[in-house]
Amino acid sequence: MVLMERSPKRHMGVSANVAKVLYQNISAGRENKTAIFSAETTWTYGELARLASRVGNGLKHLGVERENRVALLLVDGAELVASFYGAMAIGAVPVPLNTSLATADYEFLLNHSRARLAIVSATLFYLIGPIRPQCLQLRQVVLVGGSRSGQTIDWQTWTDEASPELVPVEVSPDEPAFWLYSSGSTGRLKAAVHLHRAIPFTCRQYAQQVLELGDSDICFSAAKLFHAYGLGNGMNFPLFVGAATVLWHGPTLPEALFELISRFHPTIFFATPALFVGMLALPDADKKHDLSSLRFCVSAGEALPASTFERWRDRFGLEIVDGIGSTEMLHIFISNRPGRCVAGSSGQVVPGYQAKVVEESGAPVSSGEVGDLWVSGESSAIGYWHDRARTQATMRGEWVVTGDKYWRDEEGYFQYQGRSDDMLKVNGVWVSPIELENILNEHPAVAECAVIGVRDEDELVQVKAFVVLKPAIDGSAGLVRQLQKFVRLRAPQRYPRIFEFVESLPKTATGKIKRFQLRQAETGACS
Repeated sequence: MVLMERSPKRHMGVSANVAKVLYQNISAGRENKTAIFSAETTWTYGELARLASRVGNGLKHLGVERENRVALLLVDGAELVASFYGAMAIGAVPVPLNTSLATADYEFLLNHSRARLAIVSATLFYLIGPIRPQCLQLRQVVLVGGSRSGQTIDWQTWTDEASPELVPVEVSPDEPAFWLYSSGSTGRLKAAVHLHRAIPFTCRQYAQQVLELGDSDICFSAAKLFHAYGLGNGMNFPLFVGAATVLWHGPTLPEALFELISRFHPTIFFATPALFVGMLALPDADKKHDLSSLRFCVSAGEALPASTFERWRDRFGLEIVDGIGSTEMLHIFISNRPGRCVAGSSGQVVPGYQAKVVEESGAPVSSGEVGDLWVSGESSAIGYWHDRARTQATMRGEWVVTGDKYWRDEEGYFQYQGRSDDMLKVNGVWVSPIELENILNEHPAVAECAVIGVRDEDELVQVKAFVVLKPAIDGSAGLVRQLQKFVRLRAPQRYPRIFEFVESLPKTATGKIKRFQLRQAETGACS
């Protein structure tokens, strides 16, 4: 059975340039309304639109043409927003890059994308300076917040000399608008190519219909703008409805997040499960910080444990609206609804999307049975750049294979069971690592954990748990037995036989646990 919520199809017509998401705020009378709050300053919609126009005109002056890629290695701020929308306004294709990768990764990304120009924060230039001679397509680098004489173009001079007037070029809604590289949670980066129609679709279907976002809201996203989740939360959604956003270029440490919420009074806070867990670990945070401005919080990136939802609600009096999205679909396509969240569930289908749970052949499974989640909607990428095999494996006609295991109840709520390559078959029984992690996370000694499968001396699969303990708690054989008993009460045939206590878990820049790294580090590990 296919589950979906339909809404009338509303295409943008002939003039489909997504840059109009920004410029429409001027015609709507918001020129003097604050668009961006940051630690250093604020930006009005008028100032932001003029900066985006200067970027677009500056790109044209440097020879950037329609469909040319423009790499953006920028910390979160007005410069990134203006560069993203300014590039799209002239028909170029911005490519935001993860700011926490290694130099070798940037050599791959710049060559793979064939970016002709890069706009780079001065604090990040050291990451690409050494490999610039190996990036044969890269002709120019614009440096924001500094200068390298003879090596780069100064941002301030470049934008000051460009015209603040720009009319976005006419494009088809089916033209490539921007690329997003995956976070690398599977160990290999790939570029999802997104169309001009994608951003308005996510804004209408999720931001407006699910979150009921309006121009009086202030969004604050802990996830950075280079990630699909942060790109929507911190930029596209607020710009689409004329709201404001809080942009923070510093590290996403729990104490800093609390302080920013207290300072800027956002109405919606977006984060990942790992960040909510980290914030809950701070003692007296509910007494030290003011969260009264928040209507609710939003979580994505990986499944939110029911225990985290309940602890946050009990401590701060706020719901965490959990959902699932992906780089390929640009944002969240299954979500809980504010005011009627079901703890431990990813929620129901977002209006305008379709979702189904299927077996390996693609045939739908019955309600309550675990299968592979497929989704479709107008925000889907058209494929991966120069990667035919993975495009064919992921894009099946109108459907995108998410790589997630789910089951769906009779009311249409989707229950996450882990990544398809994380599911384990132990003694003939399918075991969901996420199920065991959710149980372990409820134990008072556990701060966070990750579960994988390893092969024993008989080449049989056994379940292993990596556990980070809360402060002042020591790992011992007695605690292992206690944890096993705790899990066995809920999952008698599926509890972990092996435990390892660790100081931390490997994670991506967006907070996802890198289970593939744990598997690779284990001799005889299995997927």
